[in-house]
Amino acid sequence: MDSFMMNYISGFGINSVICGANEDFYFLDNRCLIRSFHASPTLLSRRKEDASLGLKISERGKVLNKGKFSKRKKEAKPPVETPYLPPKLKRGAKSSSDKTIEIFEGMTIVELAKRCGESIATVQHIIVNVGEKIDSEFDPLSIDIAELVAMEIGVNVCRLHSDDGAHVLGRSPVVTVMGHVDHGKTSLLDALRQTSLAAKEAGGITQHLGAFVVGMQSGASITFLDTPGHAAFSAMRARGAAVTDIVVLVVAADDGVMPQTLEAMSHAKAGNVPIVVAINKCDKPDANPERVKVQLAAEGLLLEEMGGDVQVVEVSAINEVGLDKLEDALLLQAELMDLKARVDGPAQAYVVEARLDKGRGPLATAIVKAGTLVCGQHVVVGAEWGRIRSIRDMARKVIAEARPAMPIEIEGLKGLPMAGDDIVVVESEERARMLSEGRKKKFEKDRLTKLEEERPKASEEEEEEDETKPERVEVPLIVKADVQGTVQAVTDAVKNLNSSQVFLKVIHAGVGPVSQSDIDMAQACGACIVGFNVRDPPSSIALAATQAKVKIKLHRVIYHLLEDIGNFIVEKAPGTLETQVAGEAQVLNIFELKGRSKSKGDDVKIAGCRVIDGRVTKSSTLRLLRSGEVVFEGSCASLKREKQDVEAVGKGNDCGLVIKDCFDFQVGDVIQCLVQVNRKPKFVSSESGAVRIEC
Repeated sequence: MDSFMMNYISGFGINSVICGANEDFYFLDNRCLIRSFHASPTLLSRRKEDASLGLKISERGKVLNKGKFSKRKKEAKPPVETPYLPPKLKRGAKSSSDKTIEIFEGMTIVELAKRCGESIATVQHIIVNVGEKIDSEFDPLSIDIAELVAMEIGVNVCRLHSDDGAHVLGRSPVVTVMGHVDHGKTSLLDALRQTSLAAKEAGGITQHLGAFVVGMQSGASITFLDTPGHAAFSAMRARGAAVTDIVVLVVAADDGVMPQTLEAMSHAKAGNVPIVVAINKCDKPDANPERVKVQLAAEGLLLEEMGGDVQVVEVSAINEVGLDKLEDALLLQAELMDLKARVDGPAQAYVVEARLDKGRGPLATAIVKAGTLVCGQHVVVGAEWGRIRSIRDMARKVIAEARPAMPIEIEGLKGLPMAGDDIVVVESEERARMLSEGRKKKFEKDRLTKLEEERPKASEEEEEEDETKPERVEVPLIVKADVQGTVQAVTDAVKNLNSSQVFLKVIHAGVGPVSQSDIDMAQACGACIVGFNVRDPPSSIALAATQAKVKIKLHRVIYHLLEDIGNFIVEKAPGTLETQVAGEAQVLNIFELKGRSKSKGDDVKIAGCRVIDGRVTKSSTLRLLRSGEVVFEGSCASLKREKQDVEAVGKGNDCGLVIKDCFDFQVGDVIQCLVQVNRKPKFVSSESGAVRIEC
């Protein structure tokens, strides 16, 4: 059979196919011979059925499309604009909000990513999202885009400005006058510029930081900053030292070195700013300049007379003595420093003060450090932005531009900046708005992060506290002041008055007079409004405050403000209960009543005493002392004088008393009368201007 089949198969060509089953075979001509060595006739017939149904068959016989698992053709869809979601950045154990990097114009993406501690892909993704086109990771970036990327990542930035290729000229020095309160700083400047500013200040005390230019007799000009000397204005002195070239340390010859003198020295040393000492009030009979020099040397200030490099000038602001020597010392120090600044290119400036004007809106007093600030430019000041509408000098004259070392006042900001903010010039309104929004988000994020970090510490402290801690009352306050820097100073000073019994919570702080919204907020949360150096509210506001039972405390002198708030704290404090000895009595004789009936009670012992100090009252607790040690303590069951029941017995009188459940009296014992006294905290003000609450 096998040989028979092979002979027949060999007689057919490629166009013939053998079909059949078992031993019956038939041949089909004109068919392609498929060589499927692992296939059976049943499988071949199944393939034939699949092909007739329209299913696609692969070369190996597999069906390519199987119902719902078949691949569908992708239809082209229009792109959908989705909101930007910042990439999830990996964070280490240390928070990046504490990290500060230096950025500059033209830095590459690679360098920015390395300084931020992020991948190049993450930085590129953020840059594309802010609308910038990038071709390579080595593309230079503008300093504004670099700051936006850094804020998105969560790090702080420090802008570096290069003077390469710029037009650099000499500039006037910026001099900050610092010292203790009432040592004659403003009077000294008054003598230098021949004006009467000190008389205009409330109480003769500088209330906020002022900036002005003084033309010297030699023809040169010096920009002066007058800082407050009161303890509450430490932040203002620090800002003055941050933007200055030279610090004039004013010390009164009759008063010597005081706390704010030492603080001013520390601010100057921290900013690496040279110091020129002006010993003022040398015309007074009790003036002792030599003692002041010894005190300064003892505090580490190396004076020229003692082999150091710190110049010392003895002056008298009232008699205008020694002013020419002070001018020469300042100009000599400025010449040694060789002060120069670029005059072309975008300006680099800092805010000294900021206030809110009713007709002109937010105003910022600033000092230009480098470049030229031109009217009409778009600027970002801290977290606020705007277009400069006008620039005024300190004489209130409108100018077109401001050059280095010029104190100016700019108008046109959308909001009120913080004192100490830097002024950044940007190319467009869109860039200014974007940078402002980025900074606001960064500030808010840092604030929330700080609260999250403080929350676990507060909970740990609460767990460690004893249950016997006295009650603490929370007093809400609303602070209003004339300028932004004063608002910060007053807020910090108020917070320093917190005690173990009263917690002052500043729920709102702003610039400007007391308004109706302030009254509504105070009424809603039961707050007291504190206004410093602001005008009196109109009659309608005052009437609304009276009807709402809201207290308004207005002051123009910082001493009076802190004293008023201190007394307010004492009034609100719940106080602490203390046990005090109201009187003492000495036991002279002992009487015992025995055999009393059941209706009259058990046997009792009566102590015959004489009051030797204070008063003994029946409602008080009595303490029995023997040889200075406590024997018994209990309530008074009976107090009689001359067989009459009394409530109290005064000093020098005899009495008989019974202490409940006490039967161990001896002649010579001392009985103390104890009373509970609610002790209030005490407001303390020192000569240096520092205030505190003693509990």
